[in-house]
Amino acid sequence: MSWKQFIFILLFFPISTSVADEMSAEDAIRIGLKNNYDILIAKNSAEIAEKNMGLGTAEFLPTLDALGIYQYSESEQETNSAIGLGDSDSRTLNGQISMNWTLFDGFNMFVNNARYKELAKLGSAQSRNIIENSVVGILRAYFNLVQQEQLLSIAKNSESISEVRLNKEQVRHDLGGASSTDLLNAQVSYNNDRATVLNQELQLLIARKELNIQLGRDADAPLSVANEIKLNVLDQDKDELIRLAEERNSYLKFAYYDRNVAAQNVKSSRSLFYPRLSLSASYGYTDSETNRAETSGESFFPPKIESQNKDLTVGLTASFNLFNGFRNKINLQTARLELENKELALEYARKELAGFIEEKVGTLGKQLKLIDLEQQNVIAAKQNLELQQDRYRIGASSSLEFRDAQVNLILAQTSLIVSRYLARITQLEIEQLVGNITIN
Repeated sequence: MSWKQFIFILLFFPISTSVADEMSAEDAIRIGLKNNYDILIAKNSAEIAEKNMGLGTAEFLPTLDALGIYQYSESEQETNSAIGLGDSDSRTLNGQISMNWTLFDGFNMFVNNARYKELAKLGSAQSRNIIENSVVGILRAYFNLVQQEQLLSIAKNSESISEVRLNKEQVRHDLGGASSTDLLNAQVSYNNDRATVLNQELQLLIARKELNIQLGRDADAPLSVANEIKLNVLDQDKDELIRLAEERNSYLKFAYYDRNVAAQNVKSSRSLFYPRLSLSASYGYTDSETNRAETSGESFFPPKIESQNKDLTVGLTASFNLFNGFRNKINLQTARLELENKELALEYARKELAGFIEEKVGTLGKQLKLIDLEQQNVIAAKQNLELQQDRYRIGASSSLEFRDAQVNLILAQTSLIVSRYLARITQLEIEQLVGNITIN
């Protein structure tokens, strides 16, 4: 399936817009691609480049022009000359068709045809790159919203635990079984957890606005997303990913086609050193009529003068520039330097791409190992908190020990959520580098 078919399916596949429905990552991409102005502009630019391809724009075909003129004039003349018209009016109808055809221009027409084809490919690669960047931006915002909702759930759960602890300490204090220190510690812990919830609600609000903006919707539009960040399985090794990236990476394709356009510009500059040969032809028809008013004197001209002219002209023109201040030579040198720059940019893009993949693959490997450790920490922290809760109920554990266990669980759960988010973003970056943006 081509990327154009992929985008068509995304744009026109039916989706639900109900507020109560959960928006999946696929839904977010469809909505974002449909409303993103940069994508619409890039699509139009790519279509313009495609429409510029053809024999007409490359100047293979002749030009044909038609001209029609109608004129009317009146003249008043007083004369005693026999060759004077006296008072008269004239009508003239003129029509002409002309054709110009460049037969040879130093092979520039062939170069232009090839250059427009490369420009069309360049526009397509640029459009693809903009679409990929938009998809990555949408998914970043989407997964960030999922992350913030998960963090809010943890914060609210911790607040609930602290509230139960505070109520219990208040009862114990009222009955004389707890010190003021334990009650104050419980109050401080609850206040901290409550502040964390308020701050996390703000972060969630910001994340929701950012995603809505990415989707081209109103910033305050209701939005519900999935509650899990799924990690994709990376089947290919580093070398295979680099090979795929060299075949499909949109930015690398852009640099490649940009180099090709520069190569065609060099050929176009060389064409100026050749002679030009063009064919021209024209056919014209003129019909004129002059009506002379009657006069008392004699005149050499009849009362009505009519004339018709038919003209056919065919010409073959050859031209060759002998000297123009070395401008042709300078243009060729400039085009060669520009080609060299594009070749260097292409080579740099290849090396940069390989370096990015190597870096991201290494980073993802460390992140996945970190996720395994964080999962173990969460399991251990939950068991420890449950143990401290049991001990706290029977008075075998202090308030501070209970709080430490609670904080450790919060930190472990937060670290796991953040680690999964960062790993998913790294996977997303790898998918973009290899030209394979997918969503599971």
